[in-house]
Amino acid sequence: MHPPSGSIEGSRHVYPVRVFFEDTDLSGIAYHANYLKWCERARSDLLRVLGIDQRAAFEAGEGVYAVSEAQIKWRRPARLDDELLVTTRALELRAASARMEQRITRGEETLAEVDIVAAFVTPEGRPRRQPAEWRRAFEKFVTKDPE
Repeated sequence: MHPPSGSIEGSRHVYPVRVFFEDTDLSGIAYHANYLKWCERARSDLLRVLGIDQRAAFEAGEGVYAVSEAQIKWRRPARLDDELLVTTRALELRAASARMEQRITRGEETLAEVDIVAAFVTPEGRPRRQPAEWRRAFEKFVTKDPE
């Protein structure tokens, strides 16, 4: 058995998620904070798929990505046992950060739209240029024309 994994499809990374009981309130509707957790899992999976090893970089004292900005628009609620898809597009790559757009959908229905800036920071939390090999991996993935 393997844990859930996403894949890159063109300029998008897609990551499947199921809404579990722990994700919901008594009415079976997902808590608002879980949308951000699902997006974080998708971004972590994207890095893995791109060949970026955050854990090794952290353990070597190089640094890691940390969210420096987040904006979310909730459109519809996710419910217990829903099968969701988190789609990620990298919109902009800077020396020390990457801006990404994420959508959480259920079938054709958009449940949430998230705009995230992830900054590369030292273990002490200071901004730092991304490693060159990480930038090269992201450059292949960045979308120039947002939809």
